Amino acid sequence: MILAAVHDTYGIVVAQVGNPTPEAPPMADKVLQLSRYFTWMILLSGITAITYGGGRFAWEKWNGGGLQSPKMIASAMAGGAVATSAGTIMNAVIGA
Repeated sequence: MILAAVHDTYGIVVAQVGNPTPEAPPMADKVLQLSRYFTWMILLSGITAITYGGGRFAWEKWNGGGLQSPKMIASAMAGGAVATSAGTIMNAVIGA
């Protein structure tokens, strides 16, 4: 008896609420655009770091000098790879 009354009351309340229509929060389009710009900036900085590291390796080899700063060059290349991966992951998350 009590369960039937609770069930009927619940059905009445749910019928009055209905299905709300989804609505984007204010300024959502601007935030999404800003995150896309940030993603592109990260991708470009990662590619630049990888290119810089490779160019630095080549420059030091062609000039006959020993690798004076292998840690710096390896760090630039590793950082570029991480940044490029992060940019690609962000593109997948956003769904661009």
